[in-house]
Amino acid sequence: MTALKHPDTLPRINSIASDDLNEAERERIRAKSALFAPPEARLEDGRRDLVGMSREELATLMTEIGEKPFRAKQIWHWIYHQGATDFSKMSTIAKPLQAKLADHFIVGRPTTTTEQTSVDATRKFLFRFRDGQEAETVYIPDRKEDRGAVCISSQVGCTLSCTFCHTGTQKLVRNLGPAEIVGQFMAARDSYKEWPSPSADMPRFLSTIVLMGMGEPLYNYDNVAKAMRIVMDGEGIALSRRRITLSTSGVVPMMDRCGEELGVGLAISLHAVTNELRDQIVPLNRKYPIEELMAACKRYPAASNSRRITFEYIMLRGVNDSEADARELVRLIKDLPAKVNLIPFNPWPGSEFRPSTKEQLAKFAKIVMDAGFAAPIRTPRGQDILAACGQLKTESERQRKSV
Repeated sequence: MTALKHPDTLPRINSIASDDLNEAERERIRAKSALFAPPEARLEDGRRDLVGMSREELATLMTEIGEKPFRAKQIWHWIYHQGATDFSKMSTIAKPLQAKLADHFIVGRPTTTTEQTSVDATRKFLFRFRDGQEAETVYIPDRKEDRGAVCISSQVGCTLSCTFCHTGTQKLVRNLGPAEIVGQFMAARDSYKEWPSPSADMPRFLSTIVLMGMGEPLYNYDNVAKAMRIVMDGEGIALSRRRITLSTSGVVPMMDRCGEELGVGLAISLHAVTNELRDQIVPLNRKYPIEELMAACKRYPAASNSRRITFEYIMLRGVNDSEADARELVRLIKDLPAKVNLIPFNPWPGSEFRPSTKEQLAKFAKIVMDAGFAAPIRTPRGQDILAACGQLKTESERQRKSV
């Protein structure tokens, strides 16, 4: 393996613990996010997509077309509980209004370009959006129960360039909008014919969401948050916040906001226990070093013994998998309600890394477990269709603006 190169971008910043500095950094992130904004949710014929609209926005749209705001509640139920995409199938709505809605709106879905099922039953979707850009979504079934997790993308491409991640080799194209984010889950439900939404006491195949697909969710926070509020709405898809996990490489200021506003589960893509190494393999560490990241984890409101923070750790042979690394990991998380997911590296074309040996994986896991932390070694899923952790990528590219 070639020597890791030290990044010369993303200069390290000083502590950002104060509220003023946090807010200033959040504003900078918002401004940068706006440069990669998704397209407007309006078709060329002028109709608007109702998916991704908040309840308030939906009520406003009803008023704009001369209808009573209460109609929004009916439509919301049909879209997010029944999974209807055709207004004519909304049987509690009178036919004249069905036709009127069809004249002004659509209930959209991303187009499924390809759908692949692995030998282990993992299913990968390549979704195409209205502007032709694409993102990948993965459904990972639980082998022990009739349920599973939908791994959702938040961006087309990624801005972080983690050296072990295939997605990181694709430059950021743009952020996904709320309709495109929640639409991935809805389209996956279409594939499994899991409408209407099951009641709380019924099993569901698509039982959880993990924001661990393409992109850094906290660099697209506003769109992700809006989509997750729709998903958590009790009169629609109705997934509990306990069934949603957001994975971040450590965008510290937005971690605080996510915890305060959404309270979903948190997963940290850690992958190294020293700033020197993490600077190299997770370049975002140059901006928000480990000390700031761990402090943000301690502040995270949703963290508790019943809702532990997950630390994701890709095991790279000879890079981050020594017994000394394991002991330092234990030291870092010792004051946190935490568990560790040890992830064997999943090779992808052109990668220079190798997975740790089984023996080294076992030694590393034992040290962490002996310290009192759960440290399961994740079984790779969907490798034969490049659906495993760190393997997602599409051919989408950012369009150059004409001068």
